Amino acid sequence: MGQRNRLQYIILGLLNQQPQTGYDLAKAFENEIGEFWQAQHSQIYPLLKRMESAGDITHEDTVTGEKLAKKQYKLTPTGYQKLVDWVSEPSPELTPNKDEFILKLYFIKTADDPRLQPMLREQYQLHQAQLHHLQQRRKTVFADSTTVDHAYGHYLILDHAIERETHYVEWLAQYLNP
Repeated sequence: MGQRNRLQYIILGLLNQQPQTGYDLAKAFENEIGEFWQAQHSQIYPLLKRMESAGDITHEDTVTGEKLAKKQYKLTPTGYQKLVDWVSEPSPELTPNKDEFILKLYFIKTADDPRLQPMLREQYQLHQAQLHHLQQRRKTVFADSTTVDHAYGHYLILDHAIERETHYVEWLAQYLNP
């Protein structure tokens, strides 16, 4: 299934949580969804139009301030059913991870290659920062158990991301020279 197809389901899922503007949807890709899926404004806005034409979503014009009109999108019953059907489908394939660092690492021939340690240090710092960010998100978003009960899938994803980053940092640390 192509990225565009999956993106429509992500948007349906986000709108199932609450009505949102295109801007709100784009911001979700910078925070929670961005941990596992990327989308740009240039993908989101045209897709919103197509989804509305297909009858999956609808919008209401809202006015903010004196003149700023925004489209607040929400699911239609058709869009909700499409989301339910998609979530219920099996996910039988593994999606390849496009990690440029790992790709570059593949071409390093020896442990004493002068490029290796700077690459490892850079990634170690990046993954340490990401781990810290994810731990802070967990403290913020899931401050109490009632939040976990209402967004359990989100909690599982965040927990998975923290475990992944913890392992990545540990893996990098074992190959860094002191």
